[in-house]
Amino acid sequence: MKPIVKRMVSISIILLLTMVSSSLVFAGGAKETKAEKKVLIAMATDIGGLGDKSFNDGSWAALEKARDELGVEIRVVESKQMTDYVPNLSGLAEDGAALVFAVGFLMADAIVESAKMNPDTYFAGIDIFLDPETAPKNAVGILFKEEESGYLAGIVAGLLTKKYANIDPRLNDKNVIGAVLGMDIPPVERYQAGYYAGAKAVNPDCEVISVVTGSFNDQAKGKEATLALAEQGADIVFQIAGLTGLGVFTGAKEANILAIGVDVDQAYLAPDTIITSAEKGITQAGFLTIKDVVEGTFEGGKNLTFGIKEKSTGISPFHNFEDKIPQEVKDALNKAIEDMKAGRIKVPQSRKEAGYMQ
Repeated sequence: MKPIVKRMVSISIILLLTMVSSSLVFAGGAKETKAEKKVLIAMATDIGGLGDKSFNDGSWAALEKARDELGVEIRVVESKQMTDYVPNLSGLAEDGAALVFAVGFLMADAIVESAKMNPDTYFAGIDIFLDPETAPKNAVGILFKEEESGYLAGIVAGLLTKKYANIDPRLNDKNVIGAVLGMDIPPVERYQAGYYAGAKAVNPDCEVISVVTGSFNDQAKGKEATLALAEQGADIVFQIAGLTGLGVFTGAKEANILAIGVDVDQAYLAPDTIITSAEKGITQAGFLTIKDVVEGTFEGGKNLTFGIKEKSTGISPFHNFEDKIPQEVKDALNKAIEDMKAGRIKVPQSRKEAGYMQ
């Protein structure tokens, strides 16, 4: 009987070791499965790409914020030409992204096509309007009231170019301000309309001139346009041109005039040239959209609009110009912000509404 007992004990030990081994393998497998299920959030840039210091970079910052605060995995693909849009968006969906961002108005058709091709993936379009009647149920458009930020920039430029030209030797007595546009698309027009309206509200005699470069990624054109505006008397130029706008700052330095940034606080790019920036909360809006996906509350088939009431439009600090800017200018900005929030100021969204004819 003893050999049988020994065999039974041996078998029991082997079974126990097998169970322990299986448990460890299973536990390891569970960890791998959990890692594999980490939420992937992705983004396809517009042709301006990363490094534009504007809406592409602002959108990518939303993903980085989500990575740091929500623990998601992030990925970006840069578009080199417009024909890259659909392949890039769809490719990210096929890679398993839970949410794919399309950045820029020019990607409007591509996001609709990609969303329909990939119904199990969520899509969000920065600066993209989706027709509510035909919008895919797995996509949202994220819009901003750029005209509000533009209006505030116009107040600054309109007051400084004439009434307070003595605060900086680069301001002249011609009462002319300018704007450099990338492509003439709705978000850019909203900025421009607000800029014009804000300047005219505080300085009715101010002349507002602009140049459309036709590009969001050509710094040379931005510089050339700025030099042309300076020759026509403009002493402050508002850039609304993405990566092209970086050339505006170079041109402003060369022409010895001042500039206003766009989308994000751009003062660090040329701290002694950029007075302020007309901002919109791309990063925060993108982050909130990602949060909806992570928490399972994402609702598609519609547009989300962010403005001054949502703290998603406004104007950046004056930084190096803080001590130069008169209190009256700061007071005018604060009053305009209060009036916009209260609905007492309705800022025009188009050149036609603003009465802007150049």
